[in-house]
Amino acid sequence: MPQLPARAGICFKPRHWAEIDAASPDVGFFEVHAENYMGAGGPPHRMLEALAARWPLSLHGVGLSIGGEGPLDPEHLARLAALMKRYAPARFSEHLAWSSHDGTYYNDLLPLPYAPATLARVCAHVDAAQEALGAQLLLENPSAYIAVEGGAMPETAFLAEIARRTGCGLLLDVNNVHVSAVNQGFDAGAYLRDFPMAAVGEIHLAGHAVETGANGACLLIDTHDRAVDAAVWALYRGVIAAAGPIPTLIEWDADIPPLAVLLEEAARVDAILAPADV
Repeated sequence: MPQLPARAGICFKPRHWAEIDAASPDVGFFEVHAENYMGAGGPPHRMLEALAARWPLSLHGVGLSIGGEGPLDPEHLARLAALMKRYAPARFSEHLAWSSHDGTYYNDLLPLPYAPATLARVCAHVDAAQEALGAQLLLENPSAYIAVEGGAMPETAFLAEIARRTGCGLLLDVNNVHVSAVNQGFDAGAYLRDFPMAAVGEIHLAGHAVETGANGACLLIDTHDRAVDAAVWALYRGVIAAAGPIPTLIEWDADIPPLAVLLEEAARVDAILAPADV
């Protein structure tokens, strides 16, 4: 299986394919959303086959519902396993969240209480996913707008224990940390100092929207539709200064800009990961 280089990656968007194919941009890897490629063939797979022949891939899932109360969907797992076999991505990641219940699928990544019963269920689901896929899974820290009642563990400790019990890795989304910290009123720097960095196999950076309520309170929304915020860049620099270079993705999933904009953001990442000699 190929490895992700400790460089910047960008999300693959089919509208950029002609330009990517012609210019062969100097990026470390591309991320693709697994659920977009679960069909049997056609133009999406022709593009992805050509992309995978030239760059490492990071496969990112949004529908496995790792935190759901019921068992993982065996048909979804089978489609994921077929995709993994077909493209041999360097990484597969999913979210510490739930998105389905009793046969109903929700178009969202919903939060969990960090309690012992939840921990046991998530670990069982991670074990099942890793066995079915034949690969390590990276579990991503969520963005949250309110604290969920019933939690007994800090999020960082909850993630560390999942990694310890299952052998999975972690995906550190720095924007999610900032969004959750502002919305819930905790210290993002302290959270990152507590994060189990030894388990981190990939980092995500993204943009967020800012909404102001009638009472003047500020709410951050994890939108992935704009450039990375200055506060997130500052947190990221601190993470890399402490932990060293880690493969880092620029996420941009809505209001998709020209490819050049994504490459500019990726260049900022590479400058942080491997600063030029001065």
